[in-house]
Amino acid sequence: MIKILSILKKNELPKRKKKPWPTKEAMDQVYKKKLWGGDSFEYYSGVGSHHPSLVIPYVQTVRSFLKSFNEPLVVCDLGCGDFNVGKELVSFTKKYWAIDIVPDLMEFNKNKFKAKNLEFLCLDIASHDWPSADVVLLRQVLQHLSNSEVECITDKLKNYCYVIVTEHLPEGNYIPNKDIISGQGIRLKKNSGINLSMPPFYMKPKEEIQLLSLESPDFRGIIVTSLYKMK
Repeated sequence: MIKILSILKKNELPKRKKKPWPTKEAMDQVYKKKLWGGDSFEYYSGVGSHHPSLVIPYVQTVRSFLKSFNEPLVVCDLGCGDFNVGKELVSFTKKYWAIDIVPDLMEFNKNKFKAKNLEFLCLDIASHDWPSADVVLLRQVLQHLSNSEVECITDKLKNYCYVIVTEHLPEGNYIPNKDIISGQGIRLKKNSGINLSMPPFYMKPKEEIQLLSLESPDFRGIIVTSLYKMK
């Protein structure tokens, strides 16, 4: 059932000085040491990108959203990972930008996945500008990033019409947006998860709609996908 969520008013936040983050090195290590599993894969983005109970409903939902428009949309997939999910969406778009921070992974993807409307870019999504697009996909990406990186990302989201965010959250009551060091882990072990409407992010979309809420395959928390209409 689609649910409209309430939106908090945005407060003024102090500007943060830009500083280097350990994200690239951390994610390089994740894939090289197979910290998310997948020993039989050259690159593996974890259960969240491969378990049918998570992938199939997500793909069906995003496809339905993309097909609801008269003209195909341009998609910017931030943190595309091993592209096991993104490959199911490319044919429903005008242009598909697939972006991740790990150079070797992106070279692998370029050689494996081919389509006229598909392009892979190696970028740090917190530090670099993104291509123009109609919709941004952020699938279980922000949960791995520090609050300062998430703030940089949310500042850019206002430039896009639609944003679809998927996050792994605790069930029941939790404290949102506890800070972490970027890397393999997420906020779940701190009984926390990302909520973009809450401090320190205060994202203020025109509308927020919960599209999906799925039980995690390991029964630890829920995987929630939300659509934000930004302008």
